[in-house]
Amino acid sequence: MNSQSTYSRRAALQTAGCGFGALALQSLLGQQSLASPLPVTNPLAVRPPHHAARAKRVIFLYMQGGVSQVDSFDYKPILEKEDGNQFAFDDARQVANSGKRGTSERVMKNLWKFRRYGESGKWASDLFPEINQHVDDLTFLHGMHTEGVSHGPATLFLHCGATQFIRPSMGSWVTYGLGTESDNLPGFISIAPSGGNGGPRNYGNAFLPAVYQGTPVGRAGGPATGLNIRNMAGSQTTSPEARERFDLLQRLNAEQLQRSGSGSPDASELEAVINSYELAWRMQSRAPGVLDLTQETARTLSLYGINEQPTDVFGRQCLMARRLAEQGVRYIQVTYGDNSANPAWDQHSNLPKHGDHARAVDRPISGLLADLKQRGLLEDTIVWWGGEFGRTPYAQANGTGRDHNPGGFTVWLAGGGFKPGFSYGATDEFGAKAIEGKVHMHDLHATILHQLGLNHEKLTYRYAGRDFRLTDVHGQVTHEVIG
Repeated sequence: MNSQSTYSRRAALQTAGCGFGALALQSLLGQQSLASPLPVTNPLAVRPPHHAARAKRVIFLYMQGGVSQVDSFDYKPILEKEDGNQFAFDDARQVANSGKRGTSERVMKNLWKFRRYGESGKWASDLFPEINQHVDDLTFLHGMHTEGVSHGPATLFLHCGATQFIRPSMGSWVTYGLGTESDNLPGFISIAPSGGNGGPRNYGNAFLPAVYQGTPVGRAGGPATGLNIRNMAGSQTTSPEARERFDLLQRLNAEQLQRSGSGSPDASELEAVINSYELAWRMQSRAPGVLDLTQETARTLSLYGINEQPTDVFGRQCLMARRLAEQGVRYIQVTYGDNSANPAWDQHSNLPKHGDHARAVDRPISGLLADLKQRGLLEDTIVWWGGEFGRTPYAQANGTGRDHNPGGFTVWLAGGGFKPGFSYGATDEFGAKAIEGKVHMHDLHATILHQLGLNHEKLTYRYAGRDFRLTDVHGQVTHEVIG
């Protein structure tokens, strides 16, 4: 080997520049590439929907661990009447735990009083008194059922449509199908995601191009001050030196792209890197302002319960979701949870703890609904509230909590063309199993996509020789809940 290398400084810069991943010149320099005739397309550009859309974006309020439907929005008077009595229940969780069907369990009464709310006369409990003031804007799905009896599989199924396989999350599918309306922010942002029960897979892109993965902001259980995007602080994109470096890397990457040849795998990867770093450059000047809640009025902060306990942290997350929605972010995922082995709403032995969690989220969610509505955003924004499953109407192990229940639970939707003040579906008289108007999680995914203008059967991506989609080979749009 010749020890006297002839590797020029120019060649070194060209090679290194590709590793740094500077940006294509279209957006910043009049959609023209200085060094290459090859166009670098923006994979996040707005795409036309399959059909007329009723909504432009989604805010998913994920209640990690599973809220008890029979203690919140699915009123079952028989639980009070039969409290303490033994009944034979036949559900998936029982079979998983004991291998037996029809095991006798002790019925447990509602711990919060139910009453009627709104012009719709919706029965709801005192667990969420602030949200209850908005029942006439909400669409309740009481016949939900899903896959997975434990948190890990059920959480993955909720976000990705599969209990075990690595699949793209719903936010990734949405941004892949529609792009984003924001030039300066990611199309998919996950606020305070949990590190457990799937972790990054719940906002991951899997086999979709990396540009469609969710961008995390903060972490579940983290402090209110931790709601930021990594590596954004202290960025200086306005200095002449930074701009010169940026332009140099652009030219190097454009030249490398030209060498790779249009349509080659290398060119495709490089285009993805170029677009990712172009977005990162723009984010450095735009994102910090969007995430800065000090720009809001005292009245707005109070609406969300910010600077008060116990609502401060989740209030900030919900207000941030509204600010991101205003800026055109397509899919915003907000997690109320933590990173422990037992997620927030997972009360197997201490159901009264539901009350603590409800006090932390009730006012922020109510504030978000009111804020979106008064700004005219609720009409084309889908707000989706729910967990990975519900809870049993009986006490687990004759104790003071409820077990997991994937067989029947409640979620609610607001805005986006759904029927307001409307309840659909039902569980049995105890609230154990969905029996009427049954909506599988695949059906819910298909229905939300439909409101965004996406046909879930046509939203596919070819990988490893077959076409994949969020709903796999399942899912039916639930037209009954559409206004």
